[in-house]
Amino acid sequence: MSQTYHQIYLQTVFAVKYREAVLDKEWRSVVWGVIGNLINESNCKTIIVNGVEDHVHCFLGLKPVVSVSELMKTVKAKSSKYINDNKLTKEHFGWQDGYGVFSYAQSQIDRVYKYVQNQEAHHKKQTFLDEYVDFLKKFKIDYEEQHIFQKLI
Repeated sequence: MSQTYHQIYLQTVFAVKYREAVLDKEWRSVVWGVIGNLINESNCKTIIVNGVEDHVHCFLGLKPVVSVSELMKTVKAKSSKYINDNKLTKEHFGWQDGYGVFSYAQSQIDRVYKYVQNQEAHHKKQTFLDEYVDFLKKFKIDYEEQHIFQKLI
């Protein structure tokens, strides 16, 4: 076969360090755009990026030549640099170490898109911690609760 054909849809979820609610509604859509551009520049395809004050969801099409861990390393490093360079937060900004990544079929694209699009309404009913644990359970991922998020010391 002379071509590589693929269909890999992923949702990544990552939090602000210590789950601090510092992603201000006034400018976070700009940061979602920065994250979307970083995904596209990594040779992947952004479907939607959205979130709330303490975390972000990225729904994307992954190219098989791109490592998820390298993609997330780049996205998190460069987006936090953007936030710090533009002094969008009062204190130094950082994303928490780690992330969640979940895969989807073609038939689920619309549902996942709408889910990511409606984050504000969703989080009026469910906390981020509960949402994240639900993802882990739904995808049957073993986890230790004390290692889900870094705690402020």
